[in-house]
Amino acid sequence: MKQQLLTPFLLLSSLFLTAQTSTESDLAALETPEQIEHFLASKNSNANKLITFNEEKHKTILANALFKLGKGGTHVNEGEFEKTYYKVVEKTSKTYYRASYIYLDGTKYDTHSINALRDKIITKYHNGAPFDVLAKRYSMDQNAQKGGDLGWFAQGDLHTDFETEILSAKHPINEVFTIDIPKNNWYYVAVITHEPKAISEIEVLKIVEPK
Repeated sequence: MKQQLLTPFLLLSSLFLTAQTSTESDLAALETPEQIEHFLASKNSNANKLITFNEEKHKTILANALFKLGKGGTHVNEGEFEKTYYKVVEKTSKTYYRASYIYLDGTKYDTHSINALRDKIITKYHNGAPFDVLAKRYSMDQNAQKGGDLGWFAQGDLHTDFETEILSAKHPINEVFTIDIPKNNWYYVAVITHEPKAISEIEVLKIVEPK
């Protein structure tokens, strides 16, 4: 009787270990984007995906562990009902920028009123008012709640006309300037808040397997 009970248990254990070994072997063999795409398609689950981690934006324990790995390195998290595998498939460094802005809606004010308001904002800034406080008071979009802060962004993340002016390299840090995009009725007071910064990013393949 004992032998009969042990046999199914040993069989299940063997199947479990084989499944885990198979997943680990599959991950080790994946190198090219085409292989990864085919592997994800074969898994057919939304839980399995490619994730990009940014060293500045992602500060979790998991992200910190993954950033310590080299390309091709793996990390495993054990849950009660599932096992999650992470494989670093790419490591890069990209230049990021940071700025803040105050947006004024040209459909609600004429150009004369906008320029007068911008002069008022700039004067207050030069007199010591923090830019984030001014943004919360005057900016006319949802980013006002963040004090106008764009956060770290890479080239290509923003509207072309706005980004061209922000990245023109002619504006010193903390010196306010204006941006006009009249075709869209967009008018801004802006300030570069940080020097450009190289930030590491990793692309990670995440695979979830039931236990």
